[in-house]
Amino acid sequence: MAERFHVLSQLEHLQSKYVGTGHSDMNRWDWVTNHHRDSYASYIGHPDVLSLMAVCENESRTRIKFNFLQRMISPCGPPPEKNPLDD
Repeated sequence: MAERFHVLSQLEHLQSKYVGTGHSDMNRWDWVTNHHRDSYASYIGHPDVLSLMAVCENESRTRIKFNFLQRMISPCGPPPEKNPLDD
């Protein structure tokens, strides 16, 4: 039983340290938005991947980087409406 609480405390620590790991109150839209932003940040941060995408789309690297930065603002559209009965 003590091991179970140890694992849960490790999970809570990871969830507080890294935003992308999620938590029990996170909804699907929040998780997908974090996933998309992490992916775009990874594409921008790896120059070889950015070059590959630029060649595939026949655009310059700076244009691809700019497009990815624009997509990071709202990658999954506006958040879903909250139901007042859920609170």
